[in-house]
Amino acid sequence: MAPSVGSPAGAPDAATRGLLIHAAGPLEPDALAGILRSAANARAALGVAAAIEVVVQGPGVRLLAAGSALDEALGDARQLGVHLLACGNSLRSAGLEDNDLAPGIGTVPAAIAHLARRQWEGWAYARL
Repeated sequence: MAPSVGSPAGAPDAATRGLLIHAAGPLEPDALAGILRSAANARAALGVAAAIEVVVQGPGVRLLAAGSALDEALGDARQLGVHLLACGNSLRSAGLEDNDLAPGIGTVPAAIAHLARRQWEGWAYARL
């Protein structure tokens, strides 16, 4: 299943295989910045043809909000073609809505289901 309506333009479809990076838990800004650097390193090593998604689940979704300390790092990742996704369930738990997210951040209804689907589709999985 593709990400929900809030997904960024150009998000990979179900027929595409790629790398799915799972960022879960109460993330500090430095931790998510490191995960975004890992995604950038994967982009450099795998090339532009590889689809790369970072799915944030848990309280760390607050770092994806517009105006967060990571706005620049989020923008840099998007410029590299890394698709950034927030868990919809986590957003609700954090008291956030899709329109609270920084530009270009997509959503999936439930991160756990998105992770399962991507693995069934043949995507590589990394939890950072």
